[in-house]
Amino acid sequence: MSKALNSRRLVKIYRYDPSVGGNGHFDQFDLNIEDETKTTILDLLIRIQKTQDPTLAFRYACRVNMCGSCGMVINGCEALACKTNVSDLPEKCDITIRPLNHFPVIKDLVVDMKPFFQKLEASIPYFDPVDESMEPAVIRPDSKERNLIGLATECIQCGCCVSSCTMVNYHENYAGPAALNRAFTLLADSRDGLYDLRMNQVLESCYHCRTEFNCTEVCPKEISPTRAIKYIQLLALKEPRRLKRQNLLKPIHEEKTSGKESLPSADSGCNWLIEQHNRRKFLKQIIFGIGTASALVVGGVIAAAAIGPSLKRIPKRLVRLDKLEAFPVGKVSTIVMNDIVPNGFYKSEIKKPVIVVRRSDPDKIVVFNTSCTHLGCTVHWDESKKQYMCACHGGAFDEEGNVTAGPPPRPLDRYAFKVEDGYLFAEVV
Repeated sequence: MSKALNSRRLVKIYRYDPSVGGNGHFDQFDLNIEDETKTTILDLLIRIQKTQDPTLAFRYACRVNMCGSCGMVINGCEALACKTNVSDLPEKCDITIRPLNHFPVIKDLVVDMKPFFQKLEASIPYFDPVDESMEPAVIRPDSKERNLIGLATECIQCGCCVSSCTMVNYHENYAGPAALNRAFTLLADSRDGLYDLRMNQVLESCYHCRTEFNCTEVCPKEISPTRAIKYIQLLALKEPRRLKRQNLLKPIHEEKTSGKESLPSADSGCNWLIEQHNRRKFLKQIIFGIGTASALVVGGVIAAAAIGPSLKRIPKRLVRLDKLEAFPVGKVSTIVMNDIVPNGFYKSEIKKPVIVVRRSDPDKIVVFNTSCTHLGCTVHWDESKKQYMCACHGGAFDEEGNVTAGPPPRPLDRYAFKVEDGYLFAEVV
């Protein structure tokens, strides 16, 4: 198993001082890194702040890929600093770190998230039950709605998807991938009672999406906001007569008077959103011009092309990890698995750590998924405790992956494996 030990990297970090203004600049820091596989970008930033430049500003909190505070652009790609290992980047190349795109910069790598949360709020992101029942809802893990919404509910609102979306730059009133993904999870939930209001508020933004899959590629929780956006369009085609013009909600942006044509006031509500977009008018003409049934046929073809491939079950496949000799007998080893995952018409590269255990019996091998079965945090092997530990919520697993402490509901998941031509393969979905 290859490791980059005692390497040197030139780290270029964007700097912006609000008291000075201007376009900012990049400072360079030359660092020696003992082990790139165990050093995150956040580790580098903390080290630089503590040892070289205490004025460097950046955000972080949980350090375990749960809070979304440390979203930034690393070597041109949006990512969480706490999740990105230096070894994930090309060997010996410089590391460039800058703030998220499309956000006002407060200082250095810290951006103003207020516009992001304003758009999220405008999409009506809260659950309002259709029935005022005092009894808890019974939801089977294998239910259709649970599987449909599933991973989309794991969004941590880090802003990476918005930063990667080119359409955010061109459409000021675009709600953005994160807000639309949240709207999707509620629109697809039969227990929610705000379907009509929410749909009329967010549908217009769905037609700003150009299906570039940038948001899907960078999401640290492996969510596909593109799928969510296209599913909202599919829902609208299925129930067109529920798309009534509403005057009950504030638009995404409040009125502005800066010399440009002002956006509408809050009183104009969703009417302005529905009036503006030509594609929205075209959809209306299809629905009420050629007939609802014909529109659903056309819409079904469009939806099948845009959404169908992403909903197909991805077949299991073998991913090569490393030569078998790279995993010492009687040891617990962690390796980053590189995989190309199909997502409809799009393919994305996934880098995920896995744990490989070779028992004293050389023929007995276990390959663990490093995602905690509680909330998907990454677990690590603690040699002193002889346990797998989840630092985020106190979960603990024994050597066999069984739960010994904390909230995890089940043991660690295992990958099926295969040894072929001296290499170890893991079977993943």
